[in-house]
Amino acid sequence: MKHEISRDEFFDAFIGRNGWSDTYSNNFSYEGLDALFEYLEELEDSIGESIDFDRVAIACDFSEYECFERINEAYGDRFESIEDLHDYTTVIEVGHDTDRIIIQQF
Repeated sequence: MKHEISRDEFFDAFIGRNGWSDTYSNNFSYEGLDALFEYLEELEDSIGESIDFDRVAIACDFSEYECFERINEAYGDRFESIEDLHDYTTVIEVGHDTDRIIIQQF
């Protein structure tokens, strides 16, 4: 049983609109949600399968940070660069004139 969701529904699920709880409304910025949605759509295309939408799993698997330095603080200053971080996990650079980064927790 799979349910395709649009970008708007994805945003609603995390922001807490249209009947969704606002439990995860502080997990990602608007720009971060946009980048994460794009990443998940590209992942579906690359693996050739649909991904089940699971808001809780996404919120647990991915975290957004203000900048690279905040990631390093969270993980004990173990990375010298973003490229070094790519060796450990999925890195989604949010863009939109911001230093924000989403990583898959590890």
